[in-house]
Amino acid sequence: MSEPLEKKIELKSVDPRTLFTGNNNLLKTIEASFDVQIVARGDAISITGPEAAQAETLFFDLFERLQRQGEISDQYLHYAISQIKESGQGPATELDISTALSSIVKADIRPKTIGQREYIEAIEKHDIVFGIGPAGTGKTYLAVAEAVAGLKGKLYNRIILVRPAVEAGESLGFLPGDIRAKVDPYLRPVYDALHDMLPADKIKKLMELGVIEIVPLAFMRGRTLNTAFVILDEAQNTTIAQMKMFLTRIGEGSKAVITGDVTQIDLDRKRLSGLVAIQKILKDIPEIKFSYLTDKDVVRHRLVKQIIRAFDRYETGQK
Repeated sequence: MSEPLEKKIELKSVDPRTLFTGNNNLLKTIEASFDVQIVARGDAISITGPEAAQAETLFFDLFERLQRQGEISDQYLHYAISQIKESGQGPATELDISTALSSIVKADIRPKTIGQREYIEAIEKHDIVFGIGPAGTGKTYLAVAEAVAGLKGKLYNRIILVRPAVEAGESLGFLPGDIRAKVDPYLRPVYDALHDMLPADKIKKLMELGVIEIVPLAFMRGRTLNTAFVILDEAQNTTIAQMKMFLTRIGEGSKAVITGDVTQIDLDRKRLSGLVAIQKILKDIPEIKFSYLTDKDVVRHRLVKQIIRAFDRYETGQK
């Protein structure tokens, strides 16, 4: 029987306190993820076990992450482990890219997964982008961040954030209050993203000036949007006719990002989702980019990823 593989890592370029402070469970998490035993003494880490080489790759990736970002979050640790298990490579270098998001006030708005990085690159390189994936993958949040960066960089004159109010069938007249009161519940996630990136008084002023508009999809008919960054959120709840109407609003100098989760369609089953159909309708137009995010790109609580996978298994079984 062969002896267990052993790896020893000298912590020459990394301060052990930086590596382990605030990550008391880091070694336990790595040991639980790989078939290894880890001992940290002074300026060295000893790894023993059949998967010592993978654990060593992880540590070198964590060192790279520390040098580039200055910290290792619990979310990043679990993501790096999953990437190394799948591909044998860590994500640290692939996530370190320069994008328009560097001009955002909040410095930590950056891609947290490779899928998010590819999504951001797609937005910056294409005029029309579809971001399709499950909840928690940052589809709307990153699109809003790109919109704010574009506005600050004077690439666009305004931001228009659109959502279908499908739960009310877009027949909002029976709801109490003015139009803002009627649609606010449906647009709250967009407000939340904006407030993470701009001061509240700045948002209020920009909305009063019409630089930022937050509107229900039904109110987009007949408009032409020039030099604007337009986001259609929850696009899985559009019909084919509504999707066509929205896409044909895009004018000169504008960019459109359409986001949605095709596993959470609230439409009547008799009506086909515009987000599902559009993938076939526009598939032969190379200038339009479809960016697909998966449960690997979930950046909410790590249990969200497991919940999504559990529902996928359940729905597959039902079919």
